[in-house]
Amino acid sequence: MKLSTVKINGNEQAAISVANGLVLIETINEAERAGWSTELFELIRLGELATLTEWYNTSGKEKLSQLASIPYVKAEYGPLYRHPRKIWGIGLNYVKDAAELAATDPNDEPVSFMKPDTTLIGPLDAIRIPPGAGTITAEAELGIIIDKTCKNITEAEVYDAIAGYTTTIDVTASDIHARNQRYLTRAKSFDTFFSFGPQFITKDEFPDLLDIHVETALNGAAAHRNKVFNMKFRPAFAVSFHSKVMTLLPGDIIMTGTPGAVVIRDGDVVECRIEGFEPLLNPVRNGEPALK
Repeated sequence: MKLSTVKINGNEQAAISVANGLVLIETINEAERAGWSTELFELIRLGELATLTEWYNTSGKEKLSQLASIPYVKAEYGPLYRHPRKIWGIGLNYVKDAAELAATDPNDEPVSFMKPDTTLIGPLDAIRIPPGAGTITAEAELGIIIDKTCKNITEAEVYDAIAGYTTTIDVTASDIHARNQRYLTRAKSFDTFFSFGPQFITKDEFPDLLDIHVETALNGAAAHRNKVFNMKFRPAFAVSFHSKVMTLLPGDIIMTGTPGAVVIRDGDVVECRIEGFEPLLNPVRNGEPALK
């Protein structure tokens, strides 16, 4: 099941993708006399995603084709939601190929960092280049969304703890980070330096996650591409590892690393492409965002 958040009369509401558009959860509730939450974060937080997914996979998919939908060309997407409790990132996670993967040190641990929710933007929102920040880079990444509260879980338990996946773009002030490796959090925490959406896809849609490809593109051209198999710290390990650091909560996001970064400048458009998802695109503009 593929879900998005769309803007309707100033509000942001969850919707399910169908062949010809997006059906609002609100519309489904009216047709089914149901009471599912109409915001994606609440669907996850309240544990409603499992019952919605079961409905979709039994009778719902067929029923959705009969309901009113928003055509894709008219849809205005927001971020999937705006206030996750945590946004985790992993750096330096991909290797070039299987031979390099076999040569990695089994005692290595992920290079992890966190980002505040003030970095968060959605599809087609502008990434803003802060004045004086120097070189700015952007990276396409597969994002994992946590489904339920979990702590100290094993890799075998991870599947039950995740809700699904999304496309993300991580942005870094590279010159700031280069001055001192301890500045990583500062370099990644400027406003607009994290984007996610437009689609969230439930975990049941990916029986073989390791075989999908992640691609960073700039101005329509692919720049870097690799597959999840070539991660040093694959998704199940990443979730288990971070659950041993702190309690993971519904809606938490873990970015899993990038196949490669691109330098971005005013006027560029950066893109995250992952097989099975609609692409995530963000334009780049100079200057700080306006306060809301």
